Amino acid sequence: MKFNAGRVTSRVWMGAVFAFLYLPILTLVVLSFNGSPMVTSWGGWSLRWYEALARDVELIAGFKLSLEIAFLTACASVLLGTLAALALTRFKRFAGRTFFVGMVNSPLVMPEVIIGLSLLLMLVSVQRAFGFPDRGLMTIWFGHTLLGMAYATVVVQSRLQEMSPQLEETAQDLGCRPWQVFFLVTLPLISQAIGSAWLLTFTLSLDDVVLSAFLSGPGSTTMPIIIFSRARLGLSPSVNTVATLTVAVVSVGVVLASLWMSRAQRRRAQEMSAAFRSAGTLAVAAVR
Repeated sequence: MKFNAGRVTSRVWMGAVFAFLYLPILTLVVLSFNGSPMVTSWGGWSLRWYEALARDVELIAGFKLSLEIAFLTACASVLLGTLAALALTRFKRFAGRTFFVGMVNSPLVMPEVIIGLSLLLMLVSVQRAFGFPDRGLMTIWFGHTLLGMAYATVVVQSRLQEMSPQLEETAQDLGCRPWQVFFLVTLPLISQAIGSAWLLTFTLSLDDVVLSAFLSGPGSTTMPIIIFSRARLGLSPSVNTVATLTVAVVSVGVVLASLWMSRAQRRRAQEMSAAFRSAGTLAVAAVR
């Protein structure tokens, strides 16, 4: 067997990269079962910090609030991002297109501190003028959606640019109306990109600290802010348990989404193969 130095080197390098990325997360999960009150010393396997977490009302409330905001943010970001991606992909020229592109992409390059401060000033002015909205869940949702929409637009737009426009044109030639073309042709083809954008924006919202710190109010403290405030006073093993549960929730979501995407891709491939076979049969019959 011939020794391939390039292949061995690439595998070693890939293993080192994966270890660098995921070993800290694995260490955190293991330390969540540490029985010692000191994070840096091992005191044997124990579930005492999970029991302590069950009695931590503040952390549980923050975790629930973060999940709720992340879910709402992901749904709103995917909806607005898909509409923005369709506008940028299907309409190459319209009044204000350059300005629209800049506004959509600016949250990607603008520091979150600037975004949070500007949103805070705007919402305070609106609240003083109209008495609404109070800082809390809704204001945090606004800020997270602003940031998540930019990421969702990039993900969905890349898929739309790869998709052949002839598929939509063929559906229109066969008598489909524009809304039928979107729901029967375009939406199934970009469903995987939409799912990826949903997971990405959900994760970004779940662990956001800067925007949440600017836009939160009394009684609406998210989990990352609680963890950050406690970490400044010294790390507590209960924080490891929350991080472990967050990793578990995100991992389950990624696995389920991957299974759904792979199943949808196989089903679409089977439908396309059946369509090609039917078209071939009709062509042969027409020739005969």
